Amino acid sequence: MNLNNSSIFEVIRSAFGKDVWQIVAPAIKDTLYMTVLTTVFTLLLGVILGIVLVVTDKQGIHPLPIFNRVLGAIVNVLRSLPSMILIILTLPLSRFFIGRAYGPEACILALVASCVPMFGRLVESSILEVAKGKIEAAKAMGTPNIYIITKVLIPEALPSLIRAFTVAIIAIIATTALAGSFGAGGLGDVAVRFGYSRFKTDILIAAVLVLIIIVQLVQFLGDTLSKHIIKKRFLM
Repeated sequence: MNLNNSSIFEVIRSAFGKDVWQIVAPAIKDTLYMTVLTTVFTLLLGVILGIVLVVTDKQGIHPLPIFNRVLGAIVNVLRSLPSMILIILTLPLSRFFIGRAYGPEACILALVASCVPMFGRLVESSILEVAKGKIEAAKAMGTPNIYIITKVLIPEALPSLIRAFTVAIIAIIATTALAGSFGAGGLGDVAVRFGYSRFKTDILIAAVLVLIIIVQLVQFLGDTLSKHIIKKRFLM
């Protein structure tokens, strides 16, 4: 599609029009709904998964090598599947649990299945950065494993965990846009259904603009919080 300078300006100006935002605004609500719920489940399950991978490693505080290898293999398999494939595979489960395979709620299971393995590995990497000497010192004092996890591993890895969580949220936002192509709704659905299929470039621009703003806000908050914790720790 050939556009001259004046028509490009008109399209951009139209992207901020009332008619466009009557379509985009409800999609923002659906995207945020999916993002928030998926983020909560991803945070809880991903942190647990990452901790289990670290603790049960052959050099961990409670080695279970066979269990660790099996769990690691499952995580790697899930990580190797593209998000689109996971969405297709999990939609029947959504139909079984909630009675339908469309809408924001139906795709949350797919989003969680896609993002938890990735975040779990990020959590594992963050915790592995903790100095071994601190862990050995805690073990030498007879500290129970649960306290080593909650008082040593997680606090020491917190800035890195926050950065990892920021990456995970951005990945979740990107995956919600993809899920829109499978009936989840949200900004991805609007971008494809109106912006691509109906050549509504102004709606496409508006949807992309909102996604950019959300991602930049998440990145800013994550970086700010991580730097604040590092600075506070340095001053202590």
